[in-house]
Amino acid sequence: MDFGYTEEQTMIRDMARDFGQNEVAPVAAELEASSEFPWELTKRMAKLGFLGMTTPEEYGGIGIDTIAYCLAMEEIAKASTSLSMTVGLHNSLVSWPLRKFGSDQVKKDFLVPQCQGERYGCFALTEPGAGSDAANQRTTAEKKGNEYILNGTKTFITNGSVCDFALVFARTGKEAGSKGISAFVVDKNVSPYSVGTVEKKMALSASPTTELIFEDCHVPAANLLGKEGEGLKVALATLDVGRISLGTQALGVAEAAFEASVKYAQERSQFGRTLSKFQMIQQMVADMAMDLDAARLIIHRAAWMEDQHVPYIKESAMSKLYATEMATRVTHRAVQVHGGYGYIREYNVERYYRDARVFEIIEGTSEIQRIVIARELMGK
Repeated sequence: MDFGYTEEQTMIRDMARDFGQNEVAPVAAELEASSEFPWELTKRMAKLGFLGMTTPEEYGGIGIDTIAYCLAMEEIAKASTSLSMTVGLHNSLVSWPLRKFGSDQVKKDFLVPQCQGERYGCFALTEPGAGSDAANQRTTAEKKGNEYILNGTKTFITNGSVCDFALVFARTGKEAGSKGISAFVVDKNVSPYSVGTVEKKMALSASPTTELIFEDCHVPAANLLGKEGEGLKVALATLDVGRISLGTQALGVAEAAFEASVKYAQERSQFGRTLSKFQMIQQMVADMAMDLDAARLIIHRAAWMEDQHVPYIKESAMSKLYATEMATRVTHRAVQVHGGYGYIREYNVERYYRDARVFEIIEGTSEIQRIVIARELMGK
């Protein structure tokens, strides 16, 4: 494993950094306060290729490697966690399964326009009774002729209210558990479904989280992802990829909190000297820096393994688990370094602290990651 970055990786990182710091960071707090989806910035990200970074050029992407993607994602997350949710969603949870399991026609109809920012997608797996227990799907898909009839409700769907299509998982067989679940691409224009509750959250307000409701939703059989009955396989393989992405997002938030803390400690004076002169502050900053480096290394190892096409289930779970818990620790210390100012919205660390908390929950809680790691270590 090479610890240096290639010229292309450095270029992608610098482009994302320029975009994040110059176009996103100045308006990030305003976006969160308004709770509005940032359409213009999202279109701008699409033009820069950020919605199809790891997708090959033949499908409308820019075809970079996973490490370059992680470098770019870290910079975007430093500027806005909400925007990074959109980037991560489209690169891992949408583009990847479309590319790996979709037919040529599905790729043409959904993957290409999604990478180019002409259409937006979402990943609809979670249900009121199927969170960590992803196999407990209650949404059904009954086949009739050349189509499936979907009925059910999905919940906690990132960007569900602003997307044109959804990757939906539903039970096509009577078998319990993982068997009998299939995956579909549901085009909202062709197979209308409705948006239910738009959740009010403690953070990430510029990335809506919603219910999706399917009532006698007619979906062409050609929109099946993979084979009938392989839906959970599609979902779990996709989540393995998504864990690297989420770990990187958490890393970006933590990096932003760390940089804000160093700057504040160098400027803020107490008892006649700056905070940076106090050993307790120095210790906190040193621990934060060490945590960040460790997280980046473990994430990039998993990304490298994906690029080398070797199994990385354990490493992917480790990268999400360590990085997300690290982000909680680092943002907590950032608020502590800022003292009372860390608790008010005039300073961004208050937002970073709230943003970081979600990463230990979504796409597999920390507890689920530990189960995944243990199973890989001790045999399934």
